[in-house]
Amino acid sequence: MIKYFVLYVILSLTINYNLNAQTDIHQRNAKLRFALSFEESENSDTLDGRMLLMISADSTNEPRFQINDNENTQLIYGINVEKIKPGEKVFIDASVFGYPLKSIAEIPAGYYWMQGLLNKYETFNLSDGRVLNLPPDKGEGQHWNKKPGNLYSATKKVYIDPSADQIINVLLDKEIPPINKPVDTKYLKYVKIKSKMLSEWWGRPMFFGAKVLLPWGFEDHLEAKYPIVIFHGHFSAKFFGWRETPPNLKLNPEYSERFDLPAYNKTIEEYSYKFYQDWISDDFPRMIIIEIQHANPYYDDSYAVNSANLGPYGDAINYELIPYIEEKFRGIGEGWARFLYGGSTGGWEAIATQIFYPDMYNGCYASCPDPIDFRAYTSVNIYENENAYYINSKWKKTPVPGTRNYLGKVKTTMEEINHLELVLGTNGRSGQQWDIWEAVYSPVGDDGYPARIWNKMTGEIDISIAEYWKENYDLRYILERDWKTLGPKLIGKINLFVGEMDNYYLNNSVYLMEDFLESTTDPYYDGEIDYEPRAEHCWNGDHTRPNALSRLRYNQMYMPRILKRILETAPEGADLESWRY
Repeated sequence: MIKYFVLYVILSLTINYNLNAQTDIHQRNAKLRFALSFEESENSDTLDGRMLLMISADSTNEPRFQINDNENTQLIYGINVEKIKPGEKVFIDASVFGYPLKSIAEIPAGYYWMQGLLNKYETFNLSDGRVLNLPPDKGEGQHWNKKPGNLYSATKKVYIDPSADQIINVLLDKEIPPINKPVDTKYLKYVKIKSKMLSEWWGRPMFFGAKVLLPWGFEDHLEAKYPIVIFHGHFSAKFFGWRETPPNLKLNPEYSERFDLPAYNKTIEEYSYKFYQDWISDDFPRMIIIEIQHANPYYDDSYAVNSANLGPYGDAINYELIPYIEEKFRGIGEGWARFLYGGSTGGWEAIATQIFYPDMYNGCYASCPDPIDFRAYTSVNIYENENAYYINSKWKKTPVPGTRNYLGKVKTTMEEINHLELVLGTNGRSGQQWDIWEAVYSPVGDDGYPARIWNKMTGEIDISIAEYWKENYDLRYILERDWKTLGPKLIGKINLFVGEMDNYYLNNSVYLMEDFLESTTDPYYDGEIDYEPRAEHCWNGDHTRPNALSRLRYNQMYMPRILKRILETAPEGADLESWRY
C-alpha cells in the first residue's frame, strides 16, 4: 500500500506541475496585447465589424496585401467588434484565434511589420424578419483589404516578444478611398440598375450592374438585333481581357508566381488589345457580350442562382437585368439567341443557369467549373466523409489536401484554407470561397446566418446540410433526378472543359458528371466534354496554348462555337441576317 501511495503522490505532483507549468506559460504569453483603435472624425460613430491585425516578416508590401492560403502568407488575427467608439481600444491577445499561427503566443520573438484594419459591417433588416450584421460591397468586389470606407493603420515596424509584458498600440487613422467609376467607350457600356426583387428581399436598395460589350457596327446598323452572350465570372470593375489602346510599352514588368512568367502584366495587355482587334475585324461574330456585376454582402458575386441566404439573384438577373439589356441594346430576346460561358465560378454559373433556366438559353460552355457534383466537393465527398479536414481512418489523421500544382504538390490543406476564412470573418462573413458556397447552397442557420456544411474549426460534416445541398444545388444529381423532363431541353447545350491537374481538384466532379451524361441515352446529352493532361485551373478547351495564354482568350474560343450552334439550331424564320454584316 505504501508503494502505491508513494506512486500516487509522485503522479499527482507531476500532473499538477505540468498543469501549473502550462498555466504559467499561457499567463506569460498572454501579457502581450495589441490595442487597436480609431480616431474621432466628422463621420465617426460607433462601428461594427471585424477587427484584423496583420503581422508580416516581409517588408515588400503592406501586410494587408500579404494574407493568402499559399506558402508565402503572413500572419493575421481577427475579432468581432460591436458598437466600438472612437478612441476605444480593442485588444488582441494570445486567446484570439489566428492564421496560420493560431495565437500570437506562437510568434518567435523578433522584428516584424504590423498593420491593423477594420472591415466595417452594416445592419441588414431582411424581409423575412432577420436582422444581420454584414459587410456590404462598396464597389470593390467584396475585398476586405481594398474596401472603400474601411479603416486601417500605417505599416509599422515593431519588436514582438510574446513573453514580454507589453501593449502595442495600433491606430487606424487611414480610410480606404472610394473607387472611381469607369467611363463608357464606343464599344463598352457600363449599366447599373436597381433590382426590385433584391431590394424587397434585402430590405434596402440593392443594385447590380453589367459591362456590355457592343459589336463593331452597332451604331451604323440600327436595324440589327443581336444574340446575347453572358460571360460569367468573378467581379471586376472593367471588362476582362478588353483593351482599346495598344499595350503600354513603359509598363513596369510584373512577375506571375502562378504561371512562373516574367512580365505577365504585359502579356495581359497584349492579349487584351488583340481581342479588341479581333472584335472589330471583318470576320468576328457580331454579338453582345455581357459581364454581370452582382457582388453582395457575402462575396464578389451571387453564383447567379436563387438561395435562402442571398435571395433571388437568379430570377433578378434573368428576369430583370437581361431583359433590360436586351431592350436597351437591341438584343434578339429569344432563347435560341442567348448563350453562357465562363470559367471557375463563372463555369459553375454558366452550367447552373442553363440547368435552372433551360429554355432561356441555347448553350453553355463551362470551363473548370466549381464542383458540379458534391461527391467531389473539390477533395471532399460531403455525403460519405465524416470530416472535411482529415481522411476517414480509425488510426491515422491524414490531412485532406486543399490545392496542388500540376505535379500534384500540395500547396495548402482544407483545414488551413477554412481557418483563414474563420479568422477573416465568423458566420460566413469572410468574403472568401468556402463561405460563399455555404451562403449559396445552405439553408438559413439557427442564428440567421448560413448553416454550416461542416464545423469551421474541426471540419466535422453535418449530413443534414449535405442532403439539403444535394437536393437543391448538386448539379449532377439534379440532372440525374430530373433528366426525364430536363434532358429534352438540354440536348447539345452542355459543354465542359477542365484540366486534369486542376489546382482545386475540379476535374474530379467533371469526371462524375461525364459518367452520368455519357451513360444516359434517353435522350443523349449530345454536348462536349474535354480534358487536357497536366493542365491546371481554368483550362478552357484550347489544346494549342498553355493556361497562362488560353485564359486570356475565352471570347475568341467560344464565340465561333456559339455562331455555329445558332446557325444549326435557330428556328425557321429566325433573324440570321441583320446582325451578320
